[in-house]
Amino acid sequence: MRMARVEAPSLRDSVANAVSPRFFWGRTASVCFTNLDHGTSLGGRLAELAGRSVLLATASQLTTALALIELDGCARRIVILPPDVDAANLGAVIATAEIDAVVVDDGSPQFPDFDLPVRVTCVSTVVPADANPPTGYHTEWLLMTSGTTGEPKLVVHDLANLTGAVRARSVADGAAVWGTFYDIRRYGGLQMYLRAVLGGASMVLSSAGEPISDHLERLARHGVTHLSGTPSHWRRALMDPAIRNIAPRYVRLSGEIADQPVLDRLRATFPQAAVGHAYASTEAGVAFDVNDGLAGFPAAFVGPVRDGVEMKVFADGSLRIRSPRAASRYAGTEHALADTDGFVDTGDIVERRGERYYFAGRKGGIINIGGLKVHPEEIEAVINQHPQVGMSRVRSKQNPITGAIAVADIVLKSEQDAASARQAMIKDDILKLCRETLPRHKVPAAINFVPALGIGAAGKLARRER
Repeated sequence: MRMARVEAPSLRDSVANAVSPRFFWGRTASVCFTNLDHGTSLGGRLAELAGRSVLLATASQLTTALALIELDGCARRIVILPPDVDAANLGAVIATAEIDAVVVDDGSPQFPDFDLPVRVTCVSTVVPADANPPTGYHTEWLLMTSGTTGEPKLVVHDLANLTGAVRARSVADGAAVWGTFYDIRRYGGLQMYLRAVLGGASMVLSSAGEPISDHLERLARHGVTHLSGTPSHWRRALMDPAIRNIAPRYVRLSGEIADQPVLDRLRATFPQAAVGHAYASTEAGVAFDVNDGLAGFPAAFVGPVRDGVEMKVFADGSLRIRSPRAASRYAGTEHALADTDGFVDTGDIVERRGERYYFAGRKGGIINIGGLKVHPEEIEAVINQHPQVGMSRVRSKQNPITGAIAVADIVLKSEQDAASARQAMIKDDILKLCRETLPRHKVPAAINFVPALGIGAAGKLARRER
């Protein structure tokens, strides 16, 4: 089915209105993307993709960034393929989204599912275009949910709801160079990409497998002014000495609970920067920003409509959001994205303390200890307060008496602290802090010091039970 052509602004329109050259800086290559105004990275084959449902399967974030500008307003649908998708699910994704074209690059895997009617290669350079590009299509943007086990859900957006928060006035305005630890093929990274393209900024792209010190050095070299990542991204960066080489004006966290310890450490590291955390999900879109330096969010955010967004907290503590920035639906399924009143259940549990709400954790992440429910994140928030702790992960472990116990894996900030002679003292300090702060059943039954904690493709702490 072909969609009707409509008049609507596109990413290319923003590029055409640029007053100065802007760049995407990748790990091994860079490109002036404002040259796409009269150029192409698709070998002059954009017309073949007009009105089609296109699978964007490029291996490089740089080629992804270029292709999105060309495809928006030209393709009827873009399905952005994240790098960690299970190849076994590709056939279902292609069928659900009615894919009839694919854009690849030199690094794209050679999957048989990519044998589609039209196959176009994107390169990391922009050359002059021979003809004006086809435009005027209202393009759907399909993103995959962050879970990678089982068949992924395809969440349907368009540029208008993806950029609802971008177009609102924000402390993130005025960026000269955006940087992000995210991959732009996920919702969090895509938001930063759109802020750069629409906000008149250049952007430093992340690269899978790049050492954090190398990434920080690239950010410093290009003069990053605005930088975003998950709290896990930031905790890892704060443990690297190269963090001292950057001086952003704005620091942003999203994707996970931003506890007070990580906010305080960022404020101490970047005393001249505004530090904010945002709440968003692939389904609900960007709900709000908090820029007062405190964890959680004001209770006044719940109830009234703010900037078009309405939030409710249900009896079970679940946060639900109704917003014009939310996705319109899941593709290829009758499963409702929102309830009958239009509210999206975020799956996050919040607790009100005084005039503020605090995030407790995810519905599906609760540890049941002797019949008592424990959110790992609330224990981590206490452990992370310890001055020698860089980051922590609390997980459940089976126990014949209580059913489960809480076990904490902890990365210490420095190699000196990690020396065995100091570990016993630090462990005692952490347990003392937990006992003074938490109810007895929430105190970790065991503490393990580990050299590193895994971060998943979406930038979130990898939570695996043993």
